[in-house]
Amino acid sequence: METVFELKNLSVFRKQNKVLSGINLSAKKGEFIFLTGRVGSGKSSLLKILYADEEVKTGEVSVIGYNLKKITNKQVPLLRRKLGIVFQDYKLLTDRNVYDNLKFVLEASGEKSRTLIKSKIQETLSFVGLKGKELRMPFELSGGEQQSVGIARALINKPVLILADEPTGNLDEKSSENIMELLRNASQNGTTVVMATHDLTLIKKYPSKVFNVEKNIFESPDNQ
Repeated sequence: METVFELKNLSVFRKQNKVLSGINLSAKKGEFIFLTGRVGSGKSSLLKILYADEEVKTGEVSVIGYNLKKITNKQVPLLRRKLGIVFQDYKLLTDRNVYDNLKFVLEASGEKSRTLIKSKIQETLSFVGLKGKELRMPFELSGGEQQSVGIARALINKPVLILADEPTGNLDEKSSENIMELLRNASQNGTTVVMATHDLTLIKKYPSKVFNVEKNIFESPDNQ
């Protein structure tokens, strides 16, 4: 099975402070991995390394064929076109509606065909359960719906890898479960998903691989 990313003996820094060391982690196509650890343990920083927002100072990092220790500024956008990134605070463009939020992503990745843009947006909104809400502004949506748009934005270019940083952190239980179902469905369709979370209830309800960043090991959800 295809390896999507691999970390070897990676150290993670926050500014000049080392927060993680000796990280060894890899993922295959379609795998779902939870990243766990205390608040401030380095989960978000580790995700930033995977989407080339933080420098690799020590160790080796390969993501979708790119060596992130040697990646150039011109290559970073090419890498990110193959990724979907989901944030805790949604990061939607608040001055435009749902359709235009997704259109922006497609146009930024080079899509010019209006017909293809429309069909991709409709298909993705159907997948996340927001069909018919194309013209809604972000402020008109619930938190769960806004995060569903975030998932749609991450999925619309059919990424190889989704990186989700506490995507349920601001949501109620029902909305959190809806987001988990979307991410699990994406994984079952072949997209690798790495999700940072401290929500032990979700981890136990949706059993999958659990990687503790502080201990640098995979562990059972029952040991959380």
